[in-house]
Amino acid sequence: MALMITDECINCDVCELECPNSAISMGPEIYFINPNKCTECVGHFDEPQCVQVCPVECIPKNPQWIETNDQLLEKYYTLLTDNE
Repeated sequence: MALMITDECINCDVCELECPNSAISMGPEIYFINPNKCTECVGHFDEPQCVQVCPVECIPKNPQWIETNDQLLEKYYTLLTDNE
């Protein structure tokens, strides 16, 4: 399941720098997570790094983008291949 950023975001800029897949970018008003790039850090870390550093805890799982750990790992490998 990809993550999402809620409107509680305070635009502190820390999450974007922590994302190993460059899935986080600034949207019109708050940061946005591209679900096509978000692997919840599967393949990189044990825990989603953006969630770890968020000071306002505004990064829950996106209920509209349900994926298993196997699917997240497959996405991780696909992103690696695409970046080569």
